[in-house]
Amino acid sequence: MISFLEQTRTPKTDLTTSKKAINTILIFVLGTSLGIFSKWLDNMVLDNNIWWQYILGMLDLRNIFSMLGVWILIAVSISVFSSTPLRASINVFLFFLGMNISYHMYTVVFAGFNPMSYMMIWYTIMLLSPFMAFICWYAKGCGTLSFIINIAIIVVMILCSFSLGMWYFYFTSAINTIFFIITLIVLYDTPKKSIYGLISAIVLAYLLSFFI
Repeated sequence: MISFLEQTRTPKTDLTTSKKAINTILIFVLGTSLGIFSKWLDNMVLDNNIWWQYILGMLDLRNIFSMLGVWILIAVSISVFSSTPLRASINVFLFFLGMNISYHMYTVVFAGFNPMSYMMIWYTIMLLSPFMAFICWYAKGCGTLSFIINIAIIVVMILCSFSLGMWYFYFTSAINTIFFIITLIVLYDTPKKSIYGLISAIVLAYLLSFFI
């Protein structure tokens, strides 16, 4: 099994321990910062007469961070650009750990309530994230396994980014489309693999849309 996985994608072992530690700390800080920022936006009453708040409203950042697609994109990016699948698991787990703890604490301390039932969903995602990150790391590899993982990620992003059914396809928002395009860029390998993967994912997403 190990040899098969290494044929799919070979881990990089040239990073020093200090470099690994710095990368992991920065990812944890990123998750913590985004957790605080997203909850701060939730609590904020925007005043369009203030220029920077007007820009926040124009960018619709409050809704952006309530979308699942942005978190999937970040997690996939952290996974595929990690040096090894184990590092991907650690990095993604710590990202969600920082995000969940900071979001939860900010809500309790500054918003005055404890959204435990809602947070349990995200804590469950956090616990599952190392396994998903381990798998996603191989999306940037070669062979059948990599191709299947690649398709699975794109399918999830299609379902998160667009509204589709048997006779329709709608763009839900410009930002969701941007997230989807960035995901394709992150997963890009070769033109042939990318095109075949996108076509296969679209077909599979349409099939799945009949059941969800």
